[in-house]
Amino acid sequence: MKGVVIAVFFEVNKAVRVWYKGHPGLSDLSIETREKFHASYLALAISCCYGRAMEVRGAQWTLLTGHGHVLVEIARNPEARIRDISPVVGLTERTVQAIVADLEAEGYITRTRVGRRTRYSVNPDSPFRHPAQEGLRVGPLLEQLTAMADSDTAESRPAPSRKRA
Repeated sequence: MKGVVIAVFFEVNKAVRVWYKGHPGLSDLSIETREKFHASYLALAISCCYGRAMEVRGAQWTLLTGHGHVLVEIARNPEARIRDISPVVGLTERTVQAIVADLEAEGYITRTRVGRRTRYSVNPDSPFRHPAQEGLRVGPLLEQLTAMADSDTAESRPAPSRKRA
């Protein structure tokens, strides 16, 4: 968010300078008045951009947390690399790496080295962490979500063409 505000600041600053050149009457104003105008214009532009960004952020919530998304993707594709998981779940590689470490520390997954690659396995008997789901295990939910994801993927793929002999 900070980077967006800084970028907007520089763009607005450039736009104000262009606007000043197009309105010669403003050059007759005192420097203090021009600076006040400039500062208020920038504040308005930044607050509008920040408000729009927050609206967009608020509209993009998901039912599962980042941990849930990563766990589902690992259950769906145990040989996926962190680099492969990251774009699917919409998180950075560093965040996915931290989540994988959390999941492993809590016993939700185990890592096994196979040559130079890492293979993950999900422990379906792991309990949900929230008290509202006390006594429930993650396995059945993961089965449903991975089955649904696999069927969605299969439906979106074109049917394999058959060669005639």
